[in-house]
Amino acid sequence: MKIRAFIITCLLSFLAIPVYQAKGQKANLAKYSAGFPVNYNEDSVGTYTLPDLLTMKNGEKVTDAKTWMNKRRPELVAQVESLQFGKTPPPPAHLHYHVFDKGTSALQGKAIRKQVSIYLTPDTSHKVDVLIYLPAHTTKPVPVFLSINFGPNTWAVNDSGIKRSFIWSRDGKLIPAPPSQRQSIPDPDKFLEQGIGIAALYYGDIEPDFKKGYEYGIRKYYSKTGTLAPDEWGAIAAWSWGLSRVMDYFETDKQIDAHRIALFGVSRLGKTVLWTGGRDPRFKLVIASCSGEGGAALSRRNYGENIKHLTDTSRYFYQFSANYHSFASDVSKLPFDAHALVALMAPRPLLLQTGDVDYWSDPKGEFLSAIAAEPVYKLFGEKGPGTTVWPQAKDTSLLLNPLGYYMHSGGHGTVPDDWDKYLLFLKKFL
Repeated sequence: MKIRAFIITCLLSFLAIPVYQAKGQKANLAKYSAGFPVNYNEDSVGTYTLPDLLTMKNGEKVTDAKTWMNKRRPELVAQVESLQFGKTPPPPAHLHYHVFDKGTSALQGKAIRKQVSIYLTPDTSHKVDVLIYLPAHTTKPVPVFLSINFGPNTWAVNDSGIKRSFIWSRDGKLIPAPPSQRQSIPDPDKFLEQGIGIAALYYGDIEPDFKKGYEYGIRKYYSKTGTLAPDEWGAIAAWSWGLSRVMDYFETDKQIDAHRIALFGVSRLGKTVLWTGGRDPRFKLVIASCSGEGGAALSRRNYGENIKHLTDTSRYFYQFSANYHSFASDVSKLPFDAHALVALMAPRPLLLQTGDVDYWSDPKGEFLSAIAAEPVYKLFGEKGPGTTVWPQAKDTSLLLNPLGYYMHSGGHGTVPDDWDKYLLFLKKFL
């Protein structure tokens, strides 16, 4: 048992599964990352000016929702795609699926379990397995909460009927996933009781999350030259592209209401779902947990992680387009900031969930990003934070706005109480 626990701990460390940070430890945080200093002092944040979301590249002002949707939004999507996450290929011409579990009674009879292999290539060399639970005895299409996870499907829900899972090792090998005591979706019954289905997938099925993951993932398959141009996709864009292929499948499943799909991810997968919702308007709702730098936190605000830390070759350069690295030393030259990612969801519901001591991910920076994106939501008559006062931890006053914000008491990732907050958000908007 000790050996098994050691293996799991190593795997979690490698995969960067979110961890919790105790209160009162700000003074003990690392002062450098990748050899670059890290600022945690509000007095040293500096001054900055955010690009105006409602001014187009040609200087034209955006004053209505139609202009935003038809002109400004496509313009921003193209910028973020080219300069941050990278361009992706179109969907496979002949996307195909294998529903190998067509509907089995599960979870003490409360659910119908389905399991689907979605083939991401015309052959069968690359696929993602999706685990789905629908409320038992449902007679009409149901909304679904889709979670992209760091761990395999066998870690998502406590169910012995889930297909045996494999996970990437450090040396680029797929190995059988060991058991886990911590489920990605800790209490599926709460969702099912509200008539909401749940679905899960392992991000490594799409692209491994390490420097040489390109050699094994979906990006190399679709590369025409074997190398990537500066504006082509990083790993986050690959995971996002894979999520859109899951949506393609949902549109074919008559038991699922594809117009009511909620998307959830944590940390780098919080960045992934935020970008997915921005570029693919088919997703009804997004919950981005602790997405931080490169996600919802403002890059121009010098606090916690910054682009220089994020894109260093010793860290996560492979997750972004090569173009993004060019802004590491002067973020003011980037023609957008995180508030653009947030605004691309408008008018669809978006919840930014953070932690009050997740200093590395800058929870205040996410709040300020929501404030800066609120004018876009207002074009549609929808509400954002509606205040410039940063709420305290566990304050739910901003939770149920269409552009919502909630900060738990704790560090990076999710804590048990967060799931009840997610469910409240889903019940109101899904």
